Amino acid sequence: MNPHQDSVKLRKIKHTHDPISHQKSPSKNDPFSRKSKKMKKSDEMKDEKEYPLLRFDELPEYMKDNEFILNYYRADWPLKQAFFSLFHWHNETLNVWTHLIGFVVFVGLTIANMMHVPQVTEFLNILTWSFPLNQGASASNYSIMDTPKLIDLRHGSPLDLDIDAPLMAATRWPFFVFLAGAMFCLLSSSTCHLFGCHSHHLNLKLLQLDYVGIAVMIITSFFPPIYYIFQCNPLWQFIYLGGVTTMGIFTIMTLLSPKLSSGKYRSFRAVLFMAMGLFGLIPSVHACILKWDEPQRNATLIYESVMALSYLTGTMFYVTRIPERWLPGWFDLAGHSHQIFHCFVIMGALAHYGAAQLFINSWGQAGCQ
Repeated sequence: MNPHQDSVKLRKIKHTHDPISHQKSPSKNDPFSRKSKKMKKSDEMKDEKEYPLLRFDELPEYMKDNEFILNYYRADWPLKQAFFSLFHWHNETLNVWTHLIGFVVFVGLTIANMMHVPQVTEFLNILTWSFPLNQGASASNYSIMDTPKLIDLRHGSPLDLDIDAPLMAATRWPFFVFLAGAMFCLLSSSTCHLFGCHSHHLNLKLLQLDYVGIAVMIITSFFPPIYYIFQCNPLWQFIYLGGVTTMGIFTIMTLLSPKLSSGKYRSFRAVLFMAMGLFGLIPSVHACILKWDEPQRNATLIYESVMALSYLTGTMFYVTRIPERWLPGWFDLAGHSHQIFHCFVIMGALAHYGAAQLFINSWGQAGCQ
């Protein structure tokens, strides 16, 4: 065998054992290669797919709630796209943001109260006006009684009251129960409006969560006034707190029915919530009789009246669907009834926060004589 033949033979052997040389480069006619490229392109198109905003008549039945809002609906969106729609305009944008901002505010208030940051906990001072808190109060309650002392909400608050040292530290858990209820309500509402466009099943569950949040907020709102005002009357504490809690549980169980989550039961749901709120008239009248001579009475009544008026006004907008029923399509993005309802809920919750501060710093520290 000559050298040339040996060289050819060695090259053949090397080529046979070289794994790289046996790998086939993708061919344009390779069906597997074409399929892989097609799948990759399909995935990219799916990720980049735009989900258009729909008209009311294009919606699936489960999303047809307010026929006076005609455009800018999301329907059957993936969770990822639903989440990022938080930063785009559609007819739920302000519904999400109103209560999301409210949730952040109450988280801040809760942390500030836990860490005892008075500059933050008294941020309601910007809402102005002065209350005559201790005019006519007895010397046994306050150390400085020479002249009527005003609490100006622009420069001070109930936390600035000059209370005698012997007064005990107030029990604060009822106050934090209210804050927790407010945060739960606001967060569940924002979550419902943000992700309710995903699917029929999730939409139903989130609506139920939203209604439960409203009921929880109503229940927990009763804890500060009833606990602090009736702290020397434990029987009435038990009767009123037990009564409103029982009514709230009944309301929640009723609202968990899928049938009652539909739009046609809007008025019925509103009646249930109003019934829970009106139950509060009984302990309120009792408290006025019990604390009629207290100097904090007027300030407390103002705060609680603002709260009640805010909730009732918001409920009126929610039920009547004003103003969009007057001009369908004009308020699709901003100004429709549900957004107005959300704003009044925030106002009512903040008013009740102010009242709760009065409860703690007036009756919560006084103890029983």
